[in-house]
Amino acid sequence: MSIKQILRMGHPMLARIADPVQDPASPAIAALVQDLKDSLAAVGGTGLAAPQIGVPLRVVIFAVPPHRTTGAPDDQPQELIELINPEIEPLGPEIALGWEGCLSIPGMRGEVPRPARIRYRGLRLDGTMVEREVGGFHARVVQHECDHLDGVLYPLRMTDMRSFGFTDELIAAGTAAPISQPAKVS
Repeated sequence: MSIKQILRMGHPMLARIADPVQDPASPAIAALVQDLKDSLAAVGGTGLAAPQIGVPLRVVIFAVPPHRTTGAPDDQPQELIELINPEIEPLGPEIALGWEGCLSIPGMRGEVPRPARIRYRGLRLDGTMVEREVGGFHARVVQHECDHLDGVLYPLRMTDMRSFGFTDELIAAGTAAPISQPAKVS
């Protein structure tokens, strides 16, 4: 379809709660998913949410590249997939601390605490339900993208703003590992 501009932090669309999709099988939602895929492919990254391209609907896409997994049994690679009207449920009290970046906050990263294991569910374009229990990077990317549907950017989840900064400065200082490193668990 087309490559859309990715909205940056400060845009009001990124601070609002997205609306549920009424007809996941509609041609308009298929076109939106294609726009998300085209836009993500143009800039790189592992996920994108509809609000990031100015569409206030509960649709995300994400992938889990093999080099980003932690090696845990519940953190497996995932080809690019869409989720429509996704839901997330934390599984247990364990919190994982990991570095995150965001296409809406270019050039910056921060260390974000998130539930280590989650169950997520959502619809695919063909109407099938996806439901998985995951951990590691897989859990992190799903939570990050779904936060966009609730108007939450990752700095709002951070508990120590000393671990927020420009990616190149954090790496040069030895504070953050290159993006290809998996999240650490605390």
